[in-house]
Amino acid sequence: MFYRDSQNIYRVRLLAQFAWLEHGFGTRNSPELSGDLRLATLHQIHSSACVTAHGRHGLLGEGDALLENTPGHLVGVKTADCIPILLVDEEHRAVAAVHAGWRGTALGIARHALRRMGEEFGTRPAQLHAAIGPGIGKCCYAVGPEVAAQFGESGPAHVDLVEANLRQLAEAGVPLGQIYAARLCTRCGVDEFHSYRRDHERSGRMLSFVGIR
Repeated sequence: MFYRDSQNIYRVRLLAQFAWLEHGFGTRNSPELSGDLRLATLHQIHSSACVTAHGRHGLLGEGDALLENTPGHLVGVKTADCIPILLVDEEHRAVAAVHAGWRGTALGIARHALRRMGEEFGTRPAQLHAAIGPGIGKCCYAVGPEVAAQFGESGPAHVDLVEANLRQLAEAGVPLGQIYAARLCTRCGVDEFHSYRRDHERSGRMLSFVGIR
């Protein structure tokens, strides 16, 4: 379902077949794309805020989901354990890049992005493809009682952010067969991924991006 290309970028095989689409989940060994003049990003604040790029590039303000339907432009999010999600509307050729940490996941950032795509582009959940990229796995995401309670757990627990976001997308109407999850743990993948939990302030960030050619 996912494969790593010669640039050390993870891509979804099915999405790579869309000639009009650019997408990828960066690793610690990927080329630096932050200077790409086609790219728009956000100052991520662990929220449910969604921003539409409208063909702009650079840093577009605060939020955690960035939407676009302008050809020749990319939107991206940066992560180092949080979950990157790329939403692709094949019908209307519109996309979104979503940053889902535990706060954003608890606030339903993926659902908000999907709803905003419907308002902006006419996106229908049944026609959407969603790719959930590398992030911290349940194996390594031990949290205290306050965070665990946000996900229906009691006491200290291991939280599965990938499953929580997958469930939100499915409940919003995205067919399970059109939700692709890498299930690659950033904390476990020492040679491939940055991880804030593992490396703390020494950790870098990885860019996940999507756009229309």
